[in-house]
Amino acid sequence: MPGLGHVAECRATLSLPYLNQARASSVPFTEFERTANHAALKWFLSRHEPPPHIKNQLDFGYAIVGYTIELLEIRPDWEDKSTHRQRPFAKIRYVRRQDEWRLYWMRGNLKWYLYEPAPVHQSLQDALAVVDEDHYGCFFG
Repeated sequence: MPGLGHVAECRATLSLPYLNQARASSVPFTEFERTANHAALKWFLSRHEPPPHIKNQLDFGYAIVGYTIELLEIRPDWEDKSTHRQRPFAKIRYVRRQDEWRLYWMRGNLKWYLYEPAPVHQSLQDALAVVDEDHYGCFFG
């Protein structure tokens, strides 16, 4: 995506060009916070690593834009297999004033809504654990 600024690395284990494309220029987290966030995201992605035989058809990643982390499903385009599409399936936003993480899910109308069973979390790791559990099938179906 030309003309876009900085995005934190999406998937350290992959060297695919679509994972390191930029979306915003600000980096609001401190170095300590970035390290903790990347560790939590690495844990989450390791739990959703697709089997090697379908990895070229389905993968997961993330993008950090400002104080928002989007969890992404990555698949080849259905018409042009040489390009990949990223579809966000969860959004986690840090609210520094309240020192809390807010978890959102995307409904069928493509709008983001607070995940009402557990909308607020004290850490990114806690929010990712709720997405990982996906008790109501809102994130992975």
